[in-house]
Amino acid sequence: MKQDLDRLMEERGLDAALVGGAVHGNPAMYYMTNGAGLTGGFVLKKRGEEPVLLCWPMEREEAAASGLTVVNLGQYDLTSIVRELGDQLAATVELYRRVFADLGVSGRVGFYGLQDRGHAWVLLNALNAQLEGIEVHGDFDVTLIDAARATKDLAEAERIREVGRRTCAVVARTVEFLQSHRVKDEMLVQADGTPLTIGRVHEEINRFLAEQRLEDPEGFIFSIGRDAGIPHSKGRPDDVIALGQTIVFDIFPREAGGGYFFDMTRTFCLGYAPPEVEQAYQEVHECVERLIEAYEVGTEARHYQQMTCEFFESRGHPTIASDTKTEIGYVHTVGHGLGLAIHEEPRFADIPTNTDVLKPGHVFTCEPGLYYPDRGFGMRIEDVIWIDPDGTVHDLTEFPKGLVIEV
Repeated sequence: MKQDLDRLMEERGLDAALVGGAVHGNPAMYYMTNGAGLTGGFVLKKRGEEPVLLCWPMEREEAAASGLTVVNLGQYDLTSIVRELGDQLAATVELYRRVFADLGVSGRVGFYGLQDRGHAWVLLNALNAQLEGIEVHGDFDVTLIDAARATKDLAEAERIREVGRRTCAVVARTVEFLQSHRVKDEMLVQADGTPLTIGRVHEEINRFLAEQRLEDPEGFIFSIGRDAGIPHSKGRPDDVIALGQTIVFDIFPREAGGGYFFDMTRTFCLGYAPPEVEQAYQEVHECVERLIEAYEVGTEARHYQQMTCEFFESRGHPTIASDTKTEIGYVHTVGHGLGLAIHEEPRFADIPTNTDVLKPGHVFTCEPGLYYPDRGFGMRIEDVIWIDPDGTVHDLTEFPKGLVIEV
């Protein structure tokens, strides 16, 4: 949470942090500007002091709406600096020099936010070499802002819950759309008698998302049969919607304007499920229930990946615990943190460098699955979990987990 920033900065030995870049699609900047409707700018946070928002003159009103103290960069007249020095990089370094001097920034400064890698590399090296009294710092693993964002306050959790309600509404509308079609020759057909296709369903899902005022920047998954057995296959548009085949519907939209994400998956079979699919689905469903029952504050996150692998291996399925290269059985990690990015802390990978433990405020997914593309099926169930300030575990995904949809 933002209230942890000073502590996190002290742990990293940071005297100040500068977050920059666009706001939209830049979780660190969105977070630090409180979602202000800016094109871009900078947020400067000195340890022990409130953050300051630096913006260009055209966006001063939007900047003020952030609730932060605003510094108008127009006062530095960057255009005149460029004309004087004749070099864009040199002028940018000079701008930083003047801003840091005016705001009393010195010592170790962490830099955060999204920017072209080459541009950032050149600029940060120049700043480190040319700004006296400034040591440029960057994080390779979990950044300062990532660590703060990992735990959510009550307002953030409620925003995620609300996105979840609207996401569930999209899934419900999709099921109704499927059920509105008649069956012919073991497939769904449209009013003109042509088969209903994955592409046609995708069109409707996009419409349902728009009706719920949700953005879909990552692109949802709605795939059938063999494609359902490849975890991130989005589905081939020409595939027909056939009965008895697994359909994986993984949808992860966010609030309009670049806000908080939700992420849920349901697996369906229309009309009936073959026995081997039914058996595998029961095992995935049981795994979800065991995990949700087991989540507890203070437990290493990687423990739940170990638990999932042990569960599936005891039932005869290959997992990445025994074969890290396997493409059948259980092939991925059991979850990920969720917030302003679709993947954030905590991490659940069972690797020695993962020291994440579950904490109050964590929001994350629970998503075991089994995948057998050569046998024509795959499945996943995914719910979003929130641990409240008292350590109580809440499932934010209010949607049934039935496998068979009647048509």
